[in-house]
Amino acid sequence: MIVSLTEKAKEYMTNQLVLADKNYVLLEVKGGGCSGFKYDWTYVDDDSKGTVIDNTLVIDAMAEMFLFGCTVDYITELGGNYLVVKNPQATAQCGCGESFAI
Repeated sequence: MIVSLTEKAKEYMTNQLVLADKNYVLLEVKGGGCSGFKYDWTYVDDDSKGTVIDNTLVIDAMAEMFLFGCTVDYITELGGNYLVVKNPQATAQCGCGESFAI
């Protein structure tokens, strides 16, 4: 599998999809951020852009090579709640976890 979702991440995304009245969460990788690449999240109605994971997340076809082996988790902390991508390929990450280098 390209990306795995924790149960917490899947539950969070499912709830957000109901609120947004969309079918999928789309994860893309774009150039930018303080480390070279950044994760980009959005909602979509169809899965035409890539591979569907757990009937919830669509991985953009162009981003698959950057995301292979990743785990998406949902973190709940005193300072806030957020999705995080644990990327074993990343050689560097910014402090907030929004961007990475390979």
